[in-house]
Amino acid sequence: MDDLKGRRELYQGFTDTFVKGLEFALTLAIFGAMGYGLDRLAGTLPILTVVFVVLGVVGLATKTYYAYEAKMQGLEAAAPWRGGRGGGHAAG
Repeated sequence: MDDLKGRRELYQGFTDTFVKGLEFALTLAIFGAMGYGLDRLAGTLPILTVVFVVLGVVGLATKTYYAYEAKMQGLEAAAPWRGGRGGGHAAG
């Protein structure tokens, strides 16, 4: 039974990583395409493309940071040494 649980967690990790990679690639492609389209309309070809891609990178980095922080806080709260849901004993 533990093997099944371990495999399920492993596959979930693969899925999460794949989805995050796809999110990064598609977000940057969409932002780059929007910048390129606006550049063509405005006649300022590389400027808006670069600006939009940089905004996409900053946005993705910020989102990733805050998602990571929230996940780590949840794991920390559930840790056995904190007396949380992890099954540890509360200090007292």
